[in-house]
Amino acid sequence: MRPIGIFGGTFDPIHYGHLRSAFEVLQALRFEEVRFIPCGDPPHRGATFAAANVRLAMVRAAISGQDGFACDEREIQRDGPSFTIDTLTALRGEYPRRSLGLILGMDAFLGLPQWHRWDEILNVAHIIVAHRPGWKAPDTGPLGEIIAEFGSHCVDDLHDTLHGRIYIHAVTQLEISSTEIRVLIAAGRDARFLMPDAVRDVIKESGIYEKCAIENNA
Repeated sequence: MRPIGIFGGTFDPIHYGHLRSAFEVLQALRFEEVRFIPCGDPPHRGATFAAANVRLAMVRAAISGQDGFACDEREIQRDGPSFTIDTLTALRGEYPRRSLGLILGMDAFLGLPQWHRWDEILNVAHIIVAHRPGWKAPDTGPLGEIIAEFGSHCVDDLHDTLHGRIYIHAVTQLEISSTEIRVLIAAGRDARFLMPDAVRDVIKESGIYEKCAIENNA
């Protein structure tokens, strides 16, 4: 059985930057699927701008019809903070013989030591770092240490073992920011071509970013 990719985030809103990175990981690493998991109560940032049900609707709209993409709403349904280790542990219980790969962007990976129980993640999943071409991985500090010990350049390692590897993969980096999209919409401009039209429709129907307080951008 091929690995399952786990792609979490607030997705506030989801856009082509998220989707393209996930698609390239899906194909290049030969994953069975990439599962998008919208964060319910993000512990590492302030409140989201769009409510959980709206963000979930945007993710569903964004991936509709794409083979290999799936939406998982467990963090939206869970009470309390959405800690990644809890989600991965639950998935490991559901898929005891399936390789799991947590997909992180470069910024998220660099902030990993601040995550709740971050040092337990490799006990239940691989870490896939989707980064811009030319980026150099840390070679010092806690991240440098785990890359030196657990890093792999072989895709087959992600298939042959259930967890415990760090794989760094260059993806096309589209310079699209959820923050900038929110600012653009609040200014009365159109976010077309930054996201699928189906996501744009959800945003228009909800009016969410027209109402949000831009001074609290994150």
